[in-house]
Order: sequence, then structure tokens, then C-alpha cells
Amino acid sequence: MNHTGSQIIGNSFSAEGDHTFQAFDPQRQEWLPQTFREATPGEIDQAVNLAAQAFEQYKKVPAKQRAAFLLAIADGIAALGDELPQTASAESGLPLARLHGERDRTTGQLRLFANLITEGSWVNARIDKATPDVRQMQIPVGVIGIFGASNFPLAFSVAGGDTAAALAAGCTVVFKAHPAHPHTSHLVAGVIRTAANNTGMPEGVFSLLHGATVETGQQLAVHPRLSAIAFTGSFRGGKALYETATRRAVPIPVYAEMGSVNPVFFLPGILKEKGEALATQFLQSLTMGVGQFCTNPGVFVAPAEDNTFITALQNGIGNMTGGFMLTPSILTAYNSGISGLQQAGAQLLGKAADKGQQATPYLLQVSAAQALEDPSLCHEVFGPSSLHIRADSKEELYKLANGLEGQLTATVHGTEEDLREHAELINILREKAGRIIINGFPTGVAVNHAMVHGGPWPATTPAAGTSVGTAAIYRFCRPVCFQDFPAYLLPPELQDENPMGIWRLLNGNFSKDAC
Repeated sequence: MNHTGSQIIGNSFSAEGDHTFQAFDPQRQEWLPQTFREATPGEIDQAVNLAAQAFEQYKKVPAKQRAAFLLAIADGIAALGDELPQTASAESGLPLARLHGERDRTTGQLRLFANLITEGSWVNARIDKATPDVRQMQIPVGVIGIFGASNFPLAFSVAGGDTAAALAAGCTVVFKAHPAHPHTSHLVAGVIRTAANNTGMPEGVFSLLHGATVETGQQLAVHPRLSAIAFTGSFRGGKALYETATRRAVPIPVYAEMGSVNPVFFLPGILKEKGEALATQFLQSLTMGVGQFCTNPGVFVAPAEDNTFITALQNGIGNMTGGFMLTPSILTAYNSGISGLQQAGAQLLGKAADKGQQATPYLLQVSAAQALEDPSLCHEVFGPSSLHIRADSKEELYKLANGLEGQLTATVHGTEEDLREHAELINILREKAGRIIINGFPTGVAVNHAMVHGGPWPATTPAAGTSVGTAAIYRFCRPVCFQDFPAYLLPPELQDENPMGIWRLLNGNFSKDAC
């Protein structure tokens, strides 16, 4: 029997619901034939309850066995071969080359977290041998409800960074697949199910739910046995989940990555030296993936008098073509966003040629005074457009920076002289963004131990976290302190002998020694 349209709840397939939906092929402009069933309240309840039961066992599974589970998922994804990127391409319109790279990023994330928990120091063990004897470490929080992103059908989806971090921490996962790529999600969920069985994980450590309605996600968010939520998507969707979670009888954290305009500041000196080259690089960043990155540079600040840079931008975008967006609704929202900016007073700086049902790249322009008077001009328009804010003085530049909402990234291009002269700009941007970039572009996020993919509200909630890199694991943990415990009751990470050989903060100094 073909279970592709069903929920995957532990080891079981469930197809109770009557409501169905289909994915859309943006390239062919047609609905794909496979139907998927909307998860029912009963199926959601079953998945979360099974995950809660599994957590009681999974939280005790040694780190090396959890690492083996993550590695088995990575190997299983690789073993799907061409079927996975081809399916993802049909559902997203993204090119195969991009999806091959995204698959590698997905498996790389899983292996990175496997290495992290195998080494073991991530638990942040702290020991103060005094009176009282106090010892602390991180422990997993429970069942995590994770919502997949539309724009990354692999790396921010079923086995993406959120799932990898939660499973690495010792949490169980109920994953709500994005309705734009349900078949892709089902393929990867099947890999996780097989990997869990092959490595001896408890049934319910992972489940997959489908749904195209807001109600399905809300029903998952209010389940009383859920411990936290991870979300990547729009501000509207993330804020709705956040508000739902805070209204619960027992509120739970929502780690929502909701995008930003990722402002790019071009300082005068570097524009005189490299204006044309920077224009080309900026347009490449702006239109990468048809602008469908949460780090897309949606606003750039530059002096008005630098005609070389502006002219190069106008010429460059005029020679570009558009591309297919992920879904018809995303294209509609993009076009509406462009119209909204123009109605608010933004002037056309340049655009590509219109082409059917594709998104047209746009450059719009406002003065610093307009942007300061109307902050809505600096709200995200998801897609290949950017708003030029003309800033002709350092005073205007700093006012614009101070007026920004929270951002995932902020970028500054400048010569050494520029950067020294505008040092205060960097100080302002530290308070506004999770990642600050010098002489680069925000699109493209490295997956490593130091990366921060987060930022102050409304980029993410809360600001003290990241959804990319190994530090993402701390969203799904909490510290526990053990006071005056006998040795036989202590977890291995906190025992005097340090049997795991991890780095620990011992009486205020980092050490691998016994104590």
C-alpha cells in the first residue's frame, strides 16, 4: 500500500482525515497529482502523546547512541539519491544544483550535531566543590513541535537544523510539514523512521504531520504535552504561534525565525573605489534563489550622489530576468508588497522585464526622511526586491540605523578609513542584528559552531538563540543544578572522575581533570 499521503506517527501510518491538499509545481504551473491528508485532532493528539512517552526513554539514551541515530538519518538521506532533489524541485521550482547543495547541508548539519554530542562538552557542566557542593548541566526539555519552512525543503525542513538540534539534545520531535513540499517531507520522514528503528530508538521519537490549514498548526501548538515550538517562516505565522503559546495554561517557548530586511550600508569611500563591482555583487545576492532567503538584502543605504553605483544597479537589474517563486500565494504576496511600497511613496529605481507568472526583480527608492517618517517602508517584502534609502550625511545614516527593527543580519561595506570614521555605526548595529557582516553579503549562512541565525524582535523570538549552528541545541535544553548529591546519583558528566573526559568549569576554571 502507498502511504505517501498519510501521517507518520511513530512506526504507524494514519489517514483518518477527509480533507486533502496537493503541492504545486511552479515551473510547470500545475498542481501535482499526489494528494495529502490534513492531520486530524486525534492524529495530532496521538503523535504528541507518543512523543511524550518516547521522551521518557529517549532522554536517557547515551549521547553516542543518539549520535548514531543522527548519522543513520544522514546516511539514509544520501541513499535516497536523485529521487529526493527531483521531488523537491518539482514541489518548489528550485533548481537541482541548489537542491543538491541543500541536501549536503542537511546531512552535514546532522553529522555536525552527532560530533558535538559525541565529544560531550556541550552540556556546559559546572562544578563548584564547596559548601554546599553545587553541580550544573543542561538537560533536554521534552517534546518539540517543529514547523517546516517554505523556502528550504531540506535544510529547514523535516531533518533540518531544528530537528537535528532537538534530537541531539535528547528531545523527541513532532514535525508539521510545510504544505508546499509534502512529498519531499514524506520521503525524509521515512528515512528518520527507518533510522530510529535500525538504531533502537523508542517508537515516537519522531512523527510527521501534514496540513495546509492554520488550524492544524494551532492544534499542535496548544497540545498540553508539548514543551517548545520551533518555527521558520513569516512574521504573521510566527507571531500567531507565539501568541498561542503564551496564552496556554502552561506557556511554552516559541523559537520563531521570522525573517528581516537585512540592511546593507554602503559607505562613501568604498563606493568611489568599487561602485560598479559592488552593484553587480549586490544584485547577485538580491536575486539568488529568486530572493527567497530570510537573509535577502531587502534594504540598502547609500549616498544619493554616487551615480556610478546607482547607474550600475539600474543597468544591471534592467538586464536581469525573474524567476518562479515557491508557491502562487508567495508570488501574490510579493507583488502586493511591491505595490504597497509604491503606494507608500517609494519611487521606481529600476526593474527587470516582466515575464508571465514569474517574480520580477525590483529596485525602489526613498529618501532618509521618508524612511524615518514611515517605518513600514522597511518591512520585509519576501522576494527579489530591495529598497534604496538615500542617506547623504553621517547623521542621517545613524538615525536610520537607530530606527531599524531587529534584524537577522546587518552589513557594512567600507574601506578601512570608512569603517574607522563610522565606528559608531557598528556599535548601533550590534544592538539591531544577530550577525554583522563587513564587506560581504548576507545571503548564505555557514553551518558551524560560531554562527548566529537570529536577532532581536521581530527577526526572531527570543533573541537569545540561533536556528543555525551547534548553539541551536540550547533552545531545547534547560540547566539543572544538583546540590550535595551523593556520587552514585550524579550523571556521568558531573561525577568527580569525569568518566566522559569532557571540558567542565571546575571551581571557575575550565578543565578535563578529575576533581
